[in-house]
Amino acid sequence: MLHSIFFCFWCLAGVFGDDAVKSVSVMEGDSVTLNSDTELQADDVIQWRFGSENSPIATINRGTGIISTHDGADGRFRDRLELDHQTGSLTITNTRTTDSGLYQIRAKIIYRFSVAVYARLPVPVISNNSSSSSSSSSSCSLVCSVVNVSHVTLSWYKGNSLLSNISVSDLSISLSLPLEIECLDDSYSCVVAYSFSNLTTHLNNTELCQPCSECIHCCGSTEAVIRLALSALVGVATVAVLVYDIRSRKEEQQMRSNSHAD
Repeated sequence: MLHSIFFCFWCLAGVFGDDAVKSVSVMEGDSVTLNSDTELQADDVIQWRFGSENSPIATINRGTGIISTHDGADGRFRDRLELDHQTGSLTITNTRTTDSGLYQIRAKIIYRFSVAVYARLPVPVISNNSSSSSSSSSSCSLVCSVVNVSHVTLSWYKGNSLLSNISVSDLSISLSLPLEIECLDDSYSCVVAYSFSNLTTHLNNTELCQPCSECIHCCGSTEAVIRLALSALVGVATVAVLVYDIRSRKEEQQMRSNSHAD
């Protein structure tokens, strides 16, 4: 009898349901909730199914009071499924990449969710690109790298301005993105990103690139101000010494002229 009830709901949902599929992205290890967007009535029956095999993974029968979750055909969901008894929404905890796939809630209408579970982003590593031949002795060649990634974009930024980027789609590979700069400051950063999350590494290691010593505009603003102030002080001191020297000589000449007159 119970199987007949589910079959009837399946048929009605197929006729009257919305064929739209909602895409959901989540990071591996996080939890994700698939919302049914409904309030269950006293006699409602719903069932969650997963994958191309439509394996049942959760059931609520308000009429009989049956509420249950299932481990899945291969046991992948063991102890990781939670049902909201009021709405029928399904929460998957401690997500894994193998949880990616199509989820369906079968009730008066069908809701479909395409869930993509992404591996944790690696921290971008910035290193000196010693293999690159620099066009100028004053410039510095860097490379930013990430390993074993897919569906990510790797980018170089200076402040909020995008300098360059590279993307990878399906394959899990290593990505590297070179950058040549004139001197080190704290405004450069390398970012690896999914469409919904990112990780950033800032360039602040003076062992990779030496601070610019040839021009003030290459250096940080604080250092530039200090250099300008010191230059101004040296200039003022030099002028003061020259003025004092000129006055001393005039006074000495005046005293000599007065002694000759006497």
